[in-house]
Parts: sequence; structure tokens; C-alpha cells
Amino acid sequence: MTLPPPALEHVCDLAVTIAPPVEVGHTPAGLRRMIPITGGTVTGSRLNGKVMAGGADFQLILGGGTQAHLDARYVIELDDGCRVFVQNTALRVASLENSQRIMNGQPVNPEEIYFRCQPKLEATASQWAWLSESQFIGTGRRTPDGVYLSFYRVL
Repeated sequence: MTLPPPALEHVCDLAVTIAPPVEVGHTPAGLRRMIPITGGTVTGSRLNGKVMAGGADFQLILGGGTQAHLDARYVIELDDGCRVFVQNTALRVASLENSQRIMNGQPVNPEEIYFRCQPKLEATASQWAWLSESQFIGTGRRTPDGVYLSFYRVL
């Protein structure tokens, strides 16, 4: 018997600012890059605050450049002062041309890019315990100066 699909609840949108990539280079696993996270904002019906500087997005580029496996780790400070650790894994798939444009800091049409994520959230205060007791998924969009994400709680 097939169960009904879960519903989604929009939790927040993030506008994450970034610094230029640190090119690690080609390893046996693929091309490695590190993108420093310099800050940002969090706005939404359930979460509001700021992305703190100091995080990073560790990238593994595969498929001749068309697949990016992302592992971002950073901290959000909510408006009430509570801090939330975020580990957000993602898959971004694009044509070779669009992938090269992204890696060169050029704009791309977001409708041509598959960018989905699975954020895990850990809060330090009991009123935010639901963050670590829920599953989340999200969508993303990369621009030359940042990353835009929307997080949804799976109900």
C-alpha cells in the first residue's frame, strides 16, 4: 500500500553572502573547492535571524563539472539570540556551460539548474527543539554574489 506523500511547511528563506572560492584542486575523488560564508539573513514565518560569518560550503565537483555535491556548515543566530548549527548537504546539477558560468562567478538562469538540499538543524534552546526533531528539504539558487535557499519542514 502506498502511503500519501508528506506535506511541506515553509520555514524560512536564507540569503547567504560568500567570499571568492578557495580552489583546493583535483583529488582522486574529484575537484574540491571551499566557499567561505561571510554572513546573511534568515527570514520567514518560523525562523528569523542572521547567518553568522565563519561557515563554509565544501564542494566536490563531478561529472566533468556538471554535478556539484555540496556540504555547507554554518551557524544561524535567531532574533532571540539562540544559535542554530546548520549542516546542509545539497546536489546541484547543470549543463557544462552553466556549471562553468557558476564556477566563474557569472549569472545563470536558475530555471536551468537543479539545486535541492537536505538541511539538518540543531538549536541550543529547548523552545527550538522541534528543529532537531524534524526533517527538512529545500531549494537553492546560486548567484555571483551569494546563495539563496528556501527551507521546508516535512510534515
